[in-house]
Amino acid sequence: MRPPTGQQLTIATTVDGVRLRATVTELAAGLRELVLGDVDLVEPFREDARPAKGQGIVLAPWGGRVRDGRWTLDGETQQLAITEPALGNASHGLLRYSPYRVLEHDDASVLLQATIHPQPGFPFLLDTFVRYVVDESGLTVTHEAVNAGPTRAPWACGAHPYLAVGATPADALTLTVPAASAIVADERLLPVRTVAVDAADAPAGADLRAGRRLSELDLDTALVGVEHVDGIATSTLLDDAGRGVRLWQDEAFAFAVVFTPRDFPSVDGVRQAVAVEPMSAPPDALNSGEGLVWLEPGETWTGRWGVAPVDLV
Repeated sequence: MRPPTGQQLTIATTVDGVRLRATVTELAAGLRELVLGDVDLVEPFREDARPAKGQGIVLAPWGGRVRDGRWTLDGETQQLAITEPALGNASHGLLRYSPYRVLEHDDASVLLQATIHPQPGFPFLLDTFVRYVVDESGLTVTHEAVNAGPTRAPWACGAHPYLAVGATPADALTLTVPAASAIVADERLLPVRTVAVDAADAPAGADLRAGRRLSELDLDTALVGVEHVDGIATSTLLDDAGRGVRLWQDEAFAFAVVFTPRDFPSVDGVRQAVAVEPMSAPPDALNSGEGLVWLEPGETWTGRWGVAPVDLV
């Protein structure tokens, strides 16, 4: 029987003599697993399963939600399909359920491609590419978009990895994210205003700069002002001995979303998990314009992020 996420593309290398393996799926160019030895660095899902709660998928050509699926282009209202009916939003872009083509695949890297064709609510032609590479530093993911159409086109991008330190439970993990501001959202998870993470009206637990115990957090929050040092912003999920995983994102990804569901269906049963999602734009960027990139015909956008082990070997 074929896996519901299509081809399973494995790449591997060694880190200080320990095997690092990633499996990427044809569907949504998703990251199904990233394992160092026998330690999961992201929450995996089984080959015969579908990704839960956006697990590992690529988000393009927008990352979060579009209010009512509507936005305006040159004075004309555009109507996207409502893909989050419970909240009335167009959510997580147009490629979540799309297969990618495999352009290259060798022992340590894989390059996938998908085209976004003109359609209701998004009348543009974009070629998108995702390259996964493993080496001694960990996993690097490179996203690229090329405007293949005749008019300028809007673009935003994100990814949805759930970080893990093997089976270490939430009450033994500390999450750190270097973001100075957070978006206060309404009941539909759409932006209301941006505030400092330590403001009185900030979402509870949004200040992750000094680290917070994962089990204390109930977040589905977009963070703004992610601090980049020498072009890189670094978030970490560590156990009490300082071992764990770090997620880095380059300056093309100026935002992040932190999602800490307590009902995450892991391969070992329901438990709390944490997604740290690099984003190039915040929710509802097609309406606000914040973080949105407009690509001219033939123009290319590139962004990178990655996952690396911390003191696990």
